[in-house]
Amino acid sequence: MQTHNLIPRTKNRKTMLVGRGGKRGKTSGRGTKGQNARSGHKKYPEIRDMIKKLPKLRGYAFNSFAQKPAIVNLGAIEGAFKAGEKVTPATLIEKNLVKLIESKTPAVKILSQGDITKKLSFEGLSFSAGAKEKIEKAGGSIVAKIVLSVERAEKKAVAKATKKAVKKASKPAKAAKVEKTEAPKAEKSAEKKAEKKEKAPKAEKKTK
Repeated sequence: MQTHNLIPRTKNRKTMLVGRGGKRGKTSGRGTKGQNARSGHKKYPEIRDMIKKLPKLRGYAFNSFAQKPAIVNLGAIEGAFKAGEKVTPATLIEKNLVKLIESKTPAVKILSQGDITKKLSFEGLSFSAGAKEKIEKAGGSIVAKIVLSVERAEKKAVAKATKKAVKKASKPAKAAKVEKTEAPKAEKSAEKKAEKKEKAPKAEKKTK
């Protein structure tokens, strides 16, 4: 057998003839000029580009939106505070152990790195298990929430009471407004009824 005796199983694919020489005329079935008339054109929705930009590979971790607490070690607290002092987020900011985040006091967590020998009271902070043990061994106390002073607590109570009083005072005023608006409506409806009654006998006379 020789090469000129070989016969292909499938026919060769014909290339589309472009222009007036081809079967399909000037634009060869591609419409007019533009993106759709070009070879290798590919159109897909814009959202595909947005989806492609998302990191979907295995093992990729998105950054969490939750704010992480500011970390302070016990060794730093030992050097900055005196025995018997209170350790709160505000006092830690004063001692430059914690910085404000967007002009707000962040959540603070105390870790067990370093030693503590002073008796301190901790308020409004979170702790690691090791830090808790060391503080309690040194004779310190831990309070989960910040305890307000008596003056501040009284001020808060007065502010709440005034808010409630203002709300109660505004309710009857609203009711009076509603009554005022309803009264003229009732008067108008009564006037309309009277007018209808007056018109009714005139219509009867015409029929007679």
